[in-house]
Amino acid sequence: MVYDEIKNAIFNGNIKKDEIITEMILAQSFNTSRTPVREAVGDLLKDGLLVAVPRKGLKVREITPSEKEQIIFLRVSIETEGLRRVIPSITANQIQFLREVIEQQKTAMEKNDRIEFIELDQKFHRKILYFAEQHLLGDILLNLYNLTRLIGHKALAKNGRMEEVIEEHLRIVEALKLKDVKQATELMEEHLVQTKESIDIVEGK
Repeated sequence: MVYDEIKNAIFNGNIKKDEIITEMILAQSFNTSRTPVREAVGDLLKDGLLVAVPRKGLKVREITPSEKEQIIFLRVSIETEGLRRVIPSITANQIQFLREVIEQQKTAMEKNDRIEFIELDQKFHRKILYFAEQHLLGDILLNLYNLTRLIGHKALAKNGRMEEVIEEHLRIVEALKLKDVKQATELMEEHLVQTKESIDIVEGK
């Protein structure tokens, strides 16, 4: 529970990226003892969501511009390949599953629940690789999971980005239904690049 609470505070921006925190501060904030906080912090350090600041404490991991470029490059490479592989065999039930995920995203958007929205976003993308039986590629994407969540939450800070994501997902699903490889892969690349551009807007670049 402490792990989830700290992680949600990171993703919601309640812990600022330039804020130095300690186990004691976290224990006081979440009204708990330091033992579960220490264990949760250990897991968050392993996940790459927190980094240690020597002789000061901890801070939220900041994604560098180079890392952001690499993450987008990897995701475009992995996910467009997943689409190429899944299109010949995708079923009506799988298309319907993806549509249902998008409907759940609409509900999360109406509640302004960014954490749930991002969870569903990741579910949408990972299911395409699962349907394509590209499990090794899926594992690589899973390893990027927390870093992509950090990026995704920052992108959602752009006004109207949730609506854009839903529309982009719908267009990808429609291309899958039509079994249009060229359109599907182009739409996926545009969708992922839009994430980076949304972050640039939020950061004033």
